[in-house]
Amino acid sequence: MARHPSPDSSPFDLSGTTALVTGARRGLGRAIALELARAGADVAIGLRDEADDGSLADEIAALGRRSLMLRMDVTDLPGARAAIDRAVHELGRLDTLVNNAGGGIIGEAIDVTEEDFDSVWALNARSTFFLSQHAARHMRDAGGGAIVNVASQAGLVALPGESSYCVAKAAVVHMTRCHAVEWGDYGIRVNAVAPTFIETDGTRPALSDPAFRADTAARIAALHRIGVPREVSGAVVFLASPAASLITGQTLAIDGGWTAR
Repeated sequence: MARHPSPDSSPFDLSGTTALVTGARRGLGRAIALELARAGADVAIGLRDEADDGSLADEIAALGRRSLMLRMDVTDLPGARAAIDRAVHELGRLDTLVNNAGGGIIGEAIDVTEEDFDSVWALNARSTFFLSQHAARHMRDAGGGAIVNVASQAGLVALPGESSYCVAKAAVVHMTRCHAVEWGDYGIRVNAVAPTFIETDGTRPALSDPAFRADTAARIAALHRIGVPREVSGAVVFLASPAASLITGQTLAIDGGWTAR
C-alpha cells in the first residue's frame, strides 16, 4: 500500500491491493466487502460458514475482482489467525484488515452477567486486538497497510441497556489510538468508524417498531434519519485508501450528528 496518493491515479483507488473483512456475509460487512471490490481491491471474506456467502463471491467476481472465502469465527483466535495466514498465502499479501464482526447483548448494567460481559468483550474487543496484532505482523513485513475497526457510536456515548456493548466498543476506540501510535513506524495506519443505527438485517427487528424508529431518528440530532450501509462502507474505503494516507488513530463518527449534541 502506497504511503501517500500517487499523482497519476485517484487517491481512492485500491487496485492491486488485497483486503480482509470479518463478519462479511451480510449487513455492514457485506457492504464493505463490495465497496472495497468496487474500489479495485481483491477481498478475503471472513464467514462463520465458508460455504454460505450469500452469493457475495459472485458479486465480487462480477466487479472483476478476486475473492477468497474464509471460515472465520473471530472468537476462535487460533482459527482466525490461520484464516489471516491463508489470505496472505492465497492472495499474496494483506493490505487492509477490516474488523467488522461484532455484536451486543441487551441488558441493564445491574443485570449483566459475567458470562454475557465476557462474550461481548470477546466478540468485539478481544478479537479486534488480536486479529489486528496478527495482521500487523504481516503488514510490517510487507512494508505497511491499513486497519479499519468498526466501532460504534456506543463507544462514544452511553446507550441505556447496552452497557457491556458500550464498554467493548469504547475499548475498540481507544485501542485504535494505541495501535496507531505503536505501528506507525511500520507504515501501518489504524483508524475506526463509529456508525449510528444503520438499516441492516441485524437492526431490522428493532427498527420495525415505529416508536423505536421514531425515537432513534429523533436522537440522530442533525439529520434525523437512519443510515444505510453504503454510508459506512464508503468511509471504510476512504480510510483504507491513499486519500487517508496522513490519517491514523482516528475514529470517524458516522452518526448523523448524534454525538454532536
